[in-house]
Amino acid sequence: MSLDRPVTPDPYPLLPATASFSVTSDDVTDGQPLKDDQVNAHGDTSPQLSWSGAPEGTKSYVVTCFDPDAPIVSGFWHWVVADIPADVTELAAGAGASDETLPGAAFHVRNDGGGLGFMGAAPPAGDQVHRYFFVVHAVGEETLGVDGSATPAVVGFNLAFKTLGRAIIHGTYAH
Repeated sequence: MSLDRPVTPDPYPLLPATASFSVTSDDVTDGQPLKDDQVNAHGDTSPQLSWSGAPEGTKSYVVTCFDPDAPIVSGFWHWVVADIPADVTELAAGAGASDETLPGAAFHVRNDGGGLGFMGAAPPAGDQVHRYFFVVHAVGEETLGVDGSATPAVVGFNLAFKTLGRAIIHGTYAH
């Protein structure tokens, strides 16, 4: 079976328009290959992320990592953290290890690999370069209204109605 296929479009411009704000990382350089720490086979360590300039009215954040280039229609969710308090503007490297490493009442939603935490890049061997979109969503409510049993799809559905702004940085990886 060949995995040759067209490159999937960047999914975020396809969503309802929102304000944008800034996200930076000590570990991810926008558009560049991820460090080994962010690769499944070499560490599964979530990257450090800092953000600023969120829209007025932000009451919480959701952080996600999505790979639209997975060879499936729905892409692959590597990380989903909900209900990060509005006064938090950074996640340290490794914050994706467990709920205990997250600030306040924040919690993980199961990633598409089945784990509660960050799952590093893991594209099929020989596949095209994959993009990993780390997105900080500014939410206009203190809680997104889901719990840890929600799927990433349910989180995304809720974000469609509650997101005030997005900050996006992406890395790449291929075997």
